[in-house]
Amino acid sequence: MIVIKSRELDVDIGTKHIVIQRRYEALGALNDLLIAIWFLIGSFFFLNDSLVESGTWLFIVGSAQLLIKPLIKLTSLIHVARTYKKTQ
Repeated sequence: MIVIKSRELDVDIGTKHIVIQRRYEALGALNDLLIAIWFLIGSFFFLNDSLVESGTWLFIVGSAQLLIKPLIKLTSLIHVARTYKKTQ
């Protein structure tokens, strides 16, 4: 069953949908946690002049992970769509 609710497309394919959704939510949460860790450590590194370059690299890594966030969501949507097609 497909239900469209104000800009959201909810595809109900049973337990497969729940498993797929939970896996990608866990991956997204892990990515968010790593982003926070890199930026926090990088911020502390900027307090010491000798660690500024390392702090800059941590900010670059965190910024790259911010690009990964929408890719995780997009991959999740594609995975659900493909799984839904297989059940048809």
